[in-house]
Amino acid sequence: MEHYKNMLARELDKEKTSEKLEKIIYEIIFYYINDMVFIMKADENYGFTYLFANEPAMRHAKLSEQYIGKTFEEVMPAKEAKILQMNYKKAAMHKETMVFTDEVDLADGSKVIGESILTPVMDEEGIVKYVVSVTRDITISLLEKNQLIESEQRARSIVDHNLDGVITLDMSGKIIDLNPAGKMITGYSNEQFISTFIADYIYEDDDCHFQQVLSKTKTGIASETIDCRFVHQKGEVVDVHLKMLPIVINQEVSGIYAIIRDLSQLTKNAEMIANMSFYDQLTGLPNRRALLNGLDKHLETEIAQKSETALLYIDLDRFKFINDSFGHLVGDEILKKVAERLCQFEYRDYSVYRQGGDEFILLLPNTSKKDANKFAQKILDSFKKSFYFDSSEYYITPSIGISLYPADGKDAESLIKAADEALFRVKEKGKAHFQFYQGRMDTIHRNVVELETHLRKALENEELTLYYQPQLELATNEIVSFEALLRWHSKEFGLISPAEFIPLAEDTGLILPIGQWVIDTACSQIKQWSEQFNREFRIAVNISPRQFQDQNLVDTIRHAITKYNIAPDLLEVEITEGTMQDTAAAIPILKKMKKLGIMVSVDDFGTGYSSLSYLKQFPIDVLKIDQSFVKDVMTNNKDAAITTTIIHLAKSLGMDVIAEGVESKEQAQFLLEADCAYVQGYYYYRPLPANEIENIMMNR
Repeated sequence: MEHYKNMLARELDKEKTSEKLEKIIYEIIFYYINDMVFIMKADENYGFTYLFANEPAMRHAKLSEQYIGKTFEEVMPAKEAKILQMNYKKAAMHKETMVFTDEVDLADGSKVIGESILTPVMDEEGIVKYVVSVTRDITISLLEKNQLIESEQRARSIVDHNLDGVITLDMSGKIIDLNPAGKMITGYSNEQFISTFIADYIYEDDDCHFQQVLSKTKTGIASETIDCRFVHQKGEVVDVHLKMLPIVINQEVSGIYAIIRDLSQLTKNAEMIANMSFYDQLTGLPNRRALLNGLDKHLETEIAQKSETALLYIDLDRFKFINDSFGHLVGDEILKKVAERLCQFEYRDYSVYRQGGDEFILLLPNTSKKDANKFAQKILDSFKKSFYFDSSEYYITPSIGISLYPADGKDAESLIKAADEALFRVKEKGKAHFQFYQGRMDTIHRNVVELETHLRKALENEELTLYYQPQLELATNEIVSFEALLRWHSKEFGLISPAEFIPLAEDTGLILPIGQWVIDTACSQIKQWSEQFNREFRIAVNISPRQFQDQNLVDTIRHAITKYNIAPDLLEVEITEGTMQDTAAAIPILKKMKKLGIMVSVDDFGTGYSSLSYLKQFPIDVLKIDQSFVKDVMTNNKDAAITTTIIHLAKSLGMDVIAEGVESKEQAQFLLEADCAYVQGYYYYRPLPANEIENIMMNR
């Protein structure tokens, strides 16, 4: 360092610098000795070369010992050199001390922020000869400053954006600040409120309690929330929650936060929420909750107990198709129009409720069964007129179930349940009409629920079994194949008809696991009988429309065939005509089945929506003539003609024909003469369990 001082002194002596200038320079150097000090020599073109740098400066700028006489561009990167040149030039040109900050990237990847004070040094003629820079590392202090600012902004943000009013008080209770929410709650502006005392706005009857809380808070204790009344700018008294919090700085209470919440708004919100919970948001009608609440109260009145009350439960028929076809927007608009129509009848004091979805309930106080009957007919008549939305016309029919108080129930729930059960019967019988509740309905409906519960456990309880009805070659009376028929022996209910539990399985989706079990069991039986009798028998299984829609159906069949290692053509899949109505969906599935090699037959041919076109389009192997035609072939010429036609049609298309329901010798003879190849029916065999079939086969 002494070496550099001597060099600086010689340079200054050479330039004949005054003693005063030397004194200034040395004072700067030694006063800021812990900071970075640079002395740059200036020329007439504002070029700068290094003259002196103290030890911290040399370390920071990474200067070599040969730095004297070099320019910025010669000792540092171009970007940094350009910035320094610009600032030094500015100080020299203006001949004024200036301050600037710059950021330097260190070798370890960190950044250092420096604040530099540039002081131009002039000779006696006012020409700038030197620029002295004192640079201080302000990285940490700047970080701390920014953190402090950020912390203050966070605190301010919490206050300013708080939904509660936040009033800042000094220790005397004088108001010094108010957040936006506080202005809304109190009605006062900053100019009106600040520098006044908060106690002046507390309702006088609550002042004593408020002062106790204020005194307690001044000691540093946060009070519990209290309720008090606050005088609004308009002179009104507002109920508020108030909480006082001490502002503690350096372990001393320096002020108080008074946090207020307007209870009147909360009360309004509570009332609005309560109102929403009792009204349907789409139609504006009271909802089920309102019905239960209002109906029970009505039934307790003396007037209700001395008269009848009718409850009409309405469901819109096929409304799901409107939603599925035209979208929920159209569906919602139709529901609004339905609600309006249900409210338009001229009738004494009736109420309309939206139960949910496409269901509505009408309550008719002081109404006899005769009057309820007339009112229900009015509803049906009103729906004969179409509904319009967005230039489109829609027709909707309602189904209505009716219950009467006190005959069908003495409280809201029982009346709704009775009307719902009556509605269920309406839906079963074809919709678009009304029916009153009848006493046995609840038993019927409850049995359906119980039946579903037990059906869900039927597989795991091994209550399902397959019966097999032989199919014979008519010319030889030889058994060639079987139809597998599902039976349910319930431990609870006994033997249950397939006509009763198959539709239930369809509705609940249970038909899928049950159908998989049927396919697996039939393939297992094919394998067993093939080995037992050293002969191959085909078994046909019925596939329901719901099963046919299952995307895993073909994989299920493939898995069973592979599992039991049977020839695919020994399994026959029976489908109904209704299953094939959706041609686009049915053809790919049937083609996949045929690719597996299994047989496909159409059950009950001629009873559905028959179309000769699908006989051409679908890969069908067998047509089964429905027993309704076979039954009367001997007495009804039309049935005889239809049966004969089906046989000839199938043969011309290369299909086999099986006639179902053969119950007499005469029927069998007619079919033989009509050239029908195969038959099944009670004349030959009833459906039998596997062990009885085996006995028959061994005795033939």
